[in-house]
Amino acid sequence: MDLGISGKKAIVCASSKGLGKACAKALMEEGVSVVINARGEEKLSETFNELSKIDKDRISMVVADLDTEEGRNKIIKSCPEADILINNNSGPPPVNFLESDKDLWLKALDSNMLSAIFMIKGLLPGMTKRNFGRIINITSAMVKSPHPLMSLSTSARTGLTAFSKGISKDVAKFNVTINNLLPERFDTGRQVFMTEILMENQNISRDEARSQITSSIAANRFGKPEELGATCAFLCSEQASFISGQNIQLDGGSYAGLF
Repeated sequence: MDLGISGKKAIVCASSKGLGKACAKALMEEGVSVVINARGEEKLSETFNELSKIDKDRISMVVADLDTEEGRNKIIKSCPEADILINNNSGPPPVNFLESDKDLWLKALDSNMLSAIFMIKGLLPGMTKRNFGRIINITSAMVKSPHPLMSLSTSARTGLTAFSKGISKDVAKFNVTINNLLPERFDTGRQVFMTEILMENQNISRDEARSQITSSIAANRFGKPEELGATCAFLCSEQASFISGQNIQLDGGSYAGLF
């Protein structure tokens, strides 16, 4: 299927690895010119060199911290007429609510709500003016299935979800869509981190920890980053222009609810 986005421009935040990288790769394979971003130059350069093999003329990189105004401005300046924005950022660590403090909450809000909101604010006017825009927020399954140890992530990302829903209704008439991808249990560095916590807490091996995690997934396996990347690319397509304000769960069928 031709997604109809060849020649478009995209910014993919936090894309040196994992789900962000998978989205950047999927978009490039559809002919989109992509700006990738991360805080660390070394890993970002590795990803830049890897994705350059698809088309070295359609990729650029920006080392910048999304959590700062300076960093966001630097990214937007690199591609002020972006047609596609993929908001992504690292999530806060699991924490017992009673052990959290104000600084942890503010950091979570900066990383997982405000950074995305201000990226949208910087690029949305141009999208509406050109009558094309695709905004994807990579959030978390915890938005719909809160966990007591993930209160920082759940709260910040639910705030972003509510904000995006409201804005999506206002810009749909300009062929600008805003959707959220809600991943759970994808085989990325985040799962390595969660596996190591389980190993330490239960004094079990890596294989035992991974088996325990996958047993909680209906598909009985971890998700593949390229599966999320393909979903992201489709939501950016011409064919997906009537899909907006939605939360798309990618969890191997694990969510127990209807809505």
